[in-house]
Amino acid sequence: MFDPEKFVTEAVAELQENISGMAIIAASGGIDSTVATVLAHRAIKGQLVSVYVDTGYMRKNESEYIRKMFDDLGIEIRIVDASAEFFEGLKGVIDPEEKRKVIGEKFIRVFERVAAESSAKYLVQGTIAPDWIESGGGLRDVIKSHHNVGALPADMYMELVEPLRDIYKDEVRKVARYLKIASAERQPFPGPGLAIRIMGEATPDAAEVIREACAITEEEIENAVTDGKMEMPWQYFAVLLPVRTVGVQGDVRAYGYTIAVRAVQSIDAMTAAYSKIPHEVLDRISIRITNTMKEKVNRVVFDITNKPPGTIEWE
Repeated sequence: MFDPEKFVTEAVAELQENISGMAIIAASGGIDSTVATVLAHRAIKGQLVSVYVDTGYMRKNESEYIRKMFDDLGIEIRIVDASAEFFEGLKGVIDPEEKRKVIGEKFIRVFERVAAESSAKYLVQGTIAPDWIESGGGLRDVIKSHHNVGALPADMYMELVEPLRDIYKDEVRKVARYLKIASAERQPFPGPGLAIRIMGEATPDAAEVIREACAITEEEIENAVTDGKMEMPWQYFAVLLPVRTVGVQGDVRAYGYTIAVRAVQSIDAMTAAYSKIPHEVLDRISIRITNTMKEKVNRVVFDITNKPPGTIEWE
């Protein structure tokens, strides 16, 4: 039986033992990195620089949410707007593995710049077991190269420290509850952000479309859960497809993109079943997305694929 109190005690002790100087913590605001940040803050508070990177592929109003969350936790967070760098790096990139490698490399370059200012030689990450399992290595096939594992650049000079490396998402949540982290129940968000919810080139324009579609999808599902119409999914979001279809807006021909809605139930992210969302909720999501972005989106579909054979994210 996993004991979060014992885990916290041991993790803090290991961090104190393994870090002998200044360290950077990659604090994305997701549950994994937030738990890692709180543990590192407890262990080496005076030696820690907590960094949140705005890649331009974050959720709607995410930077404001992150700032308040860490303020409430009593942790100073440095917010770095690197969106121009990430947009430039992903120009013309379509292959999912290449996207992840570009994003992983860009993250490290930002952290290296911050590290140079404080002479930090350690990088603490919220890597969990599914990240390195799916990234492959040894006898394991590469399912997808997680940006914080298989997509790290070979010339990175900082030493990696990963206090959550051997535990799974459900165990991370138990630790978060024990630490009284307000975002303990927040749904997972991929490290590469909305870039991997854009099938095809992740342009700034595409990022704006999927950001709004994800916000609408999240809001409508959360409202339906509050109203007792459905069970809360483990993860729920939208995906922008590189497919344009003919539609009609009023009496005018439309030629817009397609949004796929994805929602799943899972425990540890290793397997998942698609959520049975009521049709009235899907109808509301579709109407809001197509009305809000009528110049760009004219079709919404629902993904009913389990994991396996699919993965939770599309890329």
